[in-house]
Amino acid sequence: MSKLVIFSKQIINFRKKIYVPGDKSLSIRWVLFSSLANGVSKAKNLLMSEDVVAAINAVGQLGIESKIINNTCEIKGKGLDGYKYKKNLKINAKNSGTLGRLILGLLINTPYPIKMIGDKSLSKRDFKRISDPLSKFGAKFELKNNKNLPLTIFGSSKLKPIKYIEKKGSAQCKSAVILGGLRTNGNTFIKAKKSRNHTELFCKSLGLPVTVIKKRNYDKIKINKAKKIKKINYSIPGDISSSSFFIVLTSLMSKSELVIKNVNINDSRIGIITILKKMGINIKFLNKKIYKGEKKADIKIISPKSIKAINCPTNLNSGAIDEFLVIFLVAAKAKGISYFKKLDELNQKESPRLKWAVKILSYMGIKTISTNDTIKIYGNPKLKLNKKIVIKNYLKDHRVFMTSVIAALSFGGKWEIHDKDSINTSFPNFLKIINEFKTDD
Repeated sequence: MSKLVIFSKQIINFRKKIYVPGDKSLSIRWVLFSSLANGVSKAKNLLMSEDVVAAINAVGQLGIESKIINNTCEIKGKGLDGYKYKKNLKINAKNSGTLGRLILGLLINTPYPIKMIGDKSLSKRDFKRISDPLSKFGAKFELKNNKNLPLTIFGSSKLKPIKYIEKKGSAQCKSAVILGGLRTNGNTFIKAKKSRNHTELFCKSLGLPVTVIKKRNYDKIKINKAKKIKKINYSIPGDISSSSFFIVLTSLMSKSELVIKNVNINDSRIGIITILKKMGINIKFLNKKIYKGEKKADIKIISPKSIKAINCPTNLNSGAIDEFLVIFLVAAKAKGISYFKKLDELNQKESPRLKWAVKILSYMGIKTISTNDTIKIYGNPKLKLNKKIVIKNYLKDHRVFMTSVIAALSFGGKWEIHDKDSINTSFPNFLKIINEFKTDD
């Protein structure tokens, strides 16, 4: 029997301050970099989701010890050549595309074959986009259907630098190649479409030999072999993707106000903020700071009197790719027709998210016109539901679940949403925070 939640009461308004858990992208990268560092690295507010635990377990299988004491995680790195490769090693990336793809860049020198597996959802995702560039370093790969997990990586002791053009705006592809370049003698060059730059900022804060030249539409990145990584003590700020659900909840309310404390506002991650501001949502950053190269701030949201439709600029796509599902809920309440395009990357996530967006909006009575990579949403500012909606069989995509919860609380109706355990991959205490809003009158 699928675990489900039922929502049948709409939230009216609220004034709140909340914290969200640590940023998932930073948490996984901290685990990977710390596993290669010299000495004991410590992280506070590490996101203890299934994805991050999978990363800790993965480096553990490579001989890297870790422990968690209260709210602090410690990882005992053994240096760049500290992985203990064993025969018949199997790494389970679970649901995490970030872990599954990035760690392959660190395994290209393995002397023994390593098998990587994942859950049902991750096993359907494209890993050829990673194996192709990493093969140029000298590693070899065997993939199911020449594309999917499980895969086996055969490393090389004679790695050679590469030149790579990243055209999709995938931070995971770019990051895997950067990590591979840190293992390889000589100059590796990447010309990358704009995407999240957490890996580059990590490298810069650690003084690693990675240089970035920013152009208008792409970045030129040069990587040399790293000699040493110093231990990394990190207090991880809140996750903007987790924050997005509460940002949208406030945007869909009337007479409401929310402050989300200490959130990562990296420029490559705040596409949702720019998009919602264009739609008339009042959002401000308070107490802005720079921490280890990353920007962080408190985010203040005030619910609007009305929402404007948007013809969304495609240059905002990569900075909001994980948030579009919930952004579409704002478009559903906008006055006019909103248009989003060049979103083919949305269907490369845990589920075909663009197709699920159409389904959810259709269940809500919102007209859409869509193709494989575009969607037009015909907004209804007076939308209020009084029917039953069932959400299930969505490959346990955590963002489908959380988007459905926000829709239920914002528009009413009776929602039966299955597979609540899906949130454990990224935001285990999501429903706990939601319950704080539901207690308000």
